[in-house]
Amino acid sequence: MSRRILATIEARMTSSRLPGKVLMDIGGRPALSLMVERLRRVPGLDGIVVATTVNRSDDPIAELAAALGIGCFRGSEDDVLGRVLGAAEAHGIEVIVETTGDCPLIDPDVVERTIALYRAADVDYVSNVLRRTYPIGMDTQVFARSVLADVARRTSDPFDHEHVSVFIYRHPELFSLMNAAAPHRQTDPVLRLTLDTAEDLHLLRAVTGKLGPMADLDAILALLRGDPSLRALNDHIVHRHVAAA
Repeated sequence: MSRRILATIEARMTSSRLPGKVLMDIGGRPALSLMVERLRRVPGLDGIVVATTVNRSDDPIAELAAALGIGCFRGSEDDVLGRVLGAAEAHGIEVIVETTGDCPLIDPDVVERTIALYRAADVDYVSNVLRRTYPIGMDTQVFARSVLADVARRTSDPFDHEHVSVFIYRHPELFSLMNAAAPHRQTDPVLRLTLDTAEDLHLLRAVTGKLGPMADLDAILALLRGDPSLRALNDHIVHRHVAAA
C-alpha cells in the first residue's frame, strides 16, 4: 500500500529580510498562491499543507490556504520542526515533502524527480540541497513523518527545531541520506530563484512577466542565460544557508 505523500510549505509573515513576502504579488497572484499552483502539478503529491504560525499576523496566510482549498496547520513560530511535525500528524501525512514559502517558482518536475528518487531508494532522507546543484528556490526535501518524530525525540536544541531537517543530515550515522542532483542543463547552484529580498522579488516578477507564472525551470534558465541583465538584478545577494556540518 502506498503511503500518503504531501508537501508542507513553511510560511509566515514575519520574514526578517522581506516581511510579508509570501503574499506579495508575482505574476498577478500572491507568491504563496503561485507556489501552491505549481505544487499542484506534481503527480506524486497527494496534497499540500501550509504550516504557518499561531500569530495573528499570519491569519491572512491561513485565510489564503482556505481559499485555495488546501490544508493549514498553525503552530510555533520558533519551533518549525514541531510545526511541520504537527502538520503531518494533523493531516495524516506519512511522507513529508518539505518546502518553504520562499520558493514560488519551484518546478513541479524537480519536486517529482526528488519524490521518485525517495520512492526508489531505501534511505531515510532524500533532498536536492545536500549538495546544491539546482538553482536556489528549487529546494525539496523528502522524508517520512516517523523520521521527523524520531528527530523530535532525540533533540531539544532550539537550532535543530528552527531548521527542521538539519539534525537528519548532520547525523548520517543515524539516518541514511541521498542527494538528488540536477541534470547538466539545470545545474546552476548560485542562481537565486528564491524570494528573500526586494531584489529577488524584482527578478521573479521580471521572469513571470516575460514567461508567464507557470514557466518551467528550463524556460527560466534559457531566459536568464540569454539576458544577463535580468540575472544581475539579484546576483549580488548573499544566500543564507545551513551547512551540512
